Amino acid sequence: MPKKFIKKYLPNPETIKKHKSLQFLGDKLHDPNLWHLNRHSVSMAFAVGLFCAWIPTPTQMAIAAVGAVYFRSNLPLSVALVWITNPITMPPLFYFAYLVGLWVLNVPAAAFSLDAVLSGEILLPFLTGCLVMGVTCAIIGQYGILHLWNYYIQRKWKERRVKRELAASQNPCRSKNW
Repeated sequence: MPKKFIKKYLPNPETIKKHKSLQFLGDKLHDPNLWHLNRHSVSMAFAVGLFCAWIPTPTQMAIAAVGAVYFRSNLPLSVALVWITNPITMPPLFYFAYLVGLWVLNVPAAAFSLDAVLSGEILLPFLTGCLVMGVTCAIIGQYGILHLWNYYIQRKWKERRVKRELAASQNPCRSKNW
């Protein structure tokens, strides 16, 4: 994958290590594996970040940071992916999660009212939908990134081989017939 592209948009690790809201992680922030960009750390960061994006709490970023430390994924990428559910995208995405929860639980939609919210008629399908969407997005994100990473590596190797063969065919000293 294009490490330069990802590094260009990620913040400096030293800035993140000094951030107030992440100080509860202590010395675990100094683990170099949290800052590496490799196939494993990026794919796990997508899994952690996309799963945490569907958690309907204001502490999504902290949960993603803890998940990144636990699964040894890229910390900045895990936390950044949580922002897929931002104040603008949250209403349609969470409504979709509610619809998924209704479908999974096979229950009819409740009329929106304070009683429906307090009794859990809306809460249970909503949380079920968030769980289903979180797991689904995490799996698709992780394996999608692994597939894209492998495709990119194979394409680069093929380009190198073609370039090497072209150079060998144009250089008479490197030719097999010489």
